Amino acid sequence: MLTPERPVPGKPGKPTGLFIPELVYFEPAALSYPKGERIMKWVRERDIPYRMTTSHNRITNLPGEGELEQYKIAKRTLVVGVRKTLEFDQSKPSAEYAIPIATGCMGHCHYCYLQTTLGAKPYIRVYVNTGDIIAAAKRYIEARAPEITTFEAACTSDPLGMEHITGSLAELIQFMAEEPLGRLRFVTKYQHVEPLLGLAHNNHTRIRFSVNADYVIRNFEPNTARFEERIEAAAQVARAGYPLGFIIAPIIWYDGWQEGYAELLAKLAQALPPEADKDLTFEMIQHRFTKTAKAIIEKRYPKTKLEMDIEKRKKKWGRWGQNKFVYQDEQQNALREFITERIFEYFPAGRIDYFT
Repeated sequence: MLTPERPVPGKPGKPTGLFIPELVYFEPAALSYPKGERIMKWVRERDIPYRMTTSHNRITNLPGEGELEQYKIAKRTLVVGVRKTLEFDQSKPSAEYAIPIATGCMGHCHYCYLQTTLGAKPYIRVYVNTGDIIAAAKRYIEARAPEITTFEAACTSDPLGMEHITGSLAELIQFMAEEPLGRLRFVTKYQHVEPLLGLAHNNHTRIRFSVNADYVIRNFEPNTARFEERIEAAAQVARAGYPLGFIIAPIIWYDGWQEGYAELLAKLAQALPPEADKDLTFEMIQHRFTKTAKAIIEKRYPKTKLEMDIEKRKKKWGRWGQNKFVYQDEQQNALREFITERIFEYFPAGRIDYFT
């Protein structure tokens, strides 16, 4: 079901709407927090159906006939809970730690690693005890002093897509602004940055946008903001004084990739204001997959054009004990060198953090 506020895929020129879930689950304990109460009020005001659940980690009665239909419904389902685990995972090479304010995403990117890391839990979870999460971040900062500690808020979600519901990013940004040794970063495929533009951020939060060649966005990123919307949002972020970054990911080898990625960087250079040049970063991640991911993706997106031919790939040991399949060295080098040259052609003051 599409509502006026729901993203309308495949219609160029129409604004990508805010995410409005079609079903919401609440842990009873979440309603004892002010944020939980606010979200419940927001849900009731919109007449969104809601249910109670004993645990945000175990939603067993999702509607839908068959696994594929349940998956699609899960991507439109919000679960509101309390984050009990306050030990943060490492988040290399992006940051020291992942800060957990949400899990899951409303986008349908075919290649996304959340297909496997979330497994049978593709529904979107948000956590109402941000005070506890921030207190834990404070302890991590103090433990690493006098080193700066950087936290990644988008390891397992796209938190900007839920910001109009949670306000959690705004809380983190304002907390980090007052921390001399704390930094925040997150990446998004959405454009709804308005709630963040007026915040006092003290240059301690880097907002990054995931961008790609038009071919990749059109074929593999359903239910996300259009490229033009992301770039306009990036310009707003730069004018608001935030450090800005772009993640080009996943970099995909396809017929015409040189033209596609050259056009991407040219469009960025044309659209960004001068403020973006003062502290601009790029991260590059080539397409990779595991055997498990391949099986899940082909089941959930049976018509995908995503190339996942194991015979054409090179094995790379993965952090979680599975081999990843990346491009052969010759292709990797060609992708890295070509895109690097285009970045420095258009953004000579930019910095490339890594290629992986």
